[in-house]
Amino acid sequence: MDIFRRPNGSYGFDEFRRDPEDGRGWYSIGYFGNQTFESFDAALTAACDAVHWLGDALTN
Repeated sequence: MDIFRRPNGSYGFDEFRRDPEDGRGWYSIGYFGNQTFESFDAALTAACDAVHWLGDALTN
């Protein structure tokens, strides 16, 4: 999971995966990166709603 801030000040997020047996490295599996949010908190809330495991990971 990556929450990022763009040069224009907006925020976004995307979900990534890396398979150890695949040497290509991390790749997007969520394709959420084109969504735009006004704040980090708004992006985090949307990410928790969109990615089923994230909320649990943040509370554990």
